[in-house]
Amino acid sequence: MEATVERIGIGMVGHGFMGKAHSQAWRTVAHAFELPLRPELVALAGRDPGRAREAADRLGWADVEPDWRALVERPDVDLVDICTPGAGHAPIALAALAAGKHVLCEKPLANTLAEAEEMVAAADRARDNGVRAMTGFNYRRVPALALAGRLVAEGRLGPVRHVRARYLQDWLTDPAAPSSWRLDASLAGSGALGDLGAHLVDLVGFLLPAHPIESVVATTATFTPERPAPGGGTAPVTVDDAAAWLARCGPVLATFEVTRCATGRRNGLQLEIDGERGSIGFDLERLNELALYETGMVPQGFRRVLVTEPDDPYISAWWPPGHTLGWEHTFIHQAADLLTAIAAGTDPAPSFADGLSVQRVLDAVARSAGDGVWVRV
Repeated sequence: MEATVERIGIGMVGHGFMGKAHSQAWRTVAHAFELPLRPELVALAGRDPGRAREAADRLGWADVEPDWRALVERPDVDLVDICTPGAGHAPIALAALAAGKHVLCEKPLANTLAEAEEMVAAADRARDNGVRAMTGFNYRRVPALALAGRLVAEGRLGPVRHVRARYLQDWLTDPAAPSSWRLDASLAGSGALGDLGAHLVDLVGFLLPAHPIESVVATTATFTPERPAPGGGTAPVTVDDAAAWLARCGPVLATFEVTRCATGRRNGLQLEIDGERGSIGFDLERLNELALYETGMVPQGFRRVLVTEPDDPYISAWWPPGHTLGWEHTFIHQAADLLTAIAAGTDPAPSFADGLSVQRVLDAVARSAGDGVWVRV
């Protein structure tokens, strides 16, 4: 006789791009992984009842709430998944934690450092009552990047010297591209810096936990100060289009570049780590692969490592070796890790505190870009 698996009711706020990805994860995770909790897609909250109902039917949610506050108060919702623009992260998370709900909050954790600090304090209080909170950095769950972290931790590269991290997109290259909430600082907090840079900062912290970012010097650019508004006319762009910064991480020298105006780069996340005895390269366009160089290899040169073996991170839940995974699987792995942590009564990673660490770096980058000087994190 099969053991009964306890249900956990999921409520999600927001049903755009991220809402679609998260819904796919909640629908799929229990079919791929053997889990101690079984998620039920209880309710979806959206400001427009008609659009929310259509999204709920399409994405697999049982019910709709026109107000996120009503969703947070529902007794059948145990976990609140926040997929709104950044301006909604703090108020929704604070209310959900106060109501005793577990929280998954998309990155970046908040629009401001002060909001992020308040969210961490609330998560700390809620933890005493068994409530868990996670920041949604899905790229940690790419099997190849998780394997890279394992190789670094094992000392395969030797002492690390350099990190180069780039995240390049092109959807704002055309000055005629329309305005959206992502270009409004009051809603998004920042532009490419928070949207793309948050991922890079988190990944570097994940791969090199012994070498946190200590100081930065940065610059930002907004190439198109106004864009066509949806209702006609133009709207000011109040966030950055691109940012670049140099960082010291103890003995490690790191460079970061993010932009949404790199012509031809749809979603180009690339990461390289150089150590005394080896190097690792990763390219999201080949997300099942690592480029690995180790001194002493014969013949010399980078070799391609296909990360699809059963003992590679997360792969045992999926297909035979060589059958590759995709971007959407990272959200499924994220959901599996969160549910496992909740059932075990342990803190999920990345926690809200991890999200705050990223926010501190983003804040330092923004201040450095404004003042043109090195800023300590």
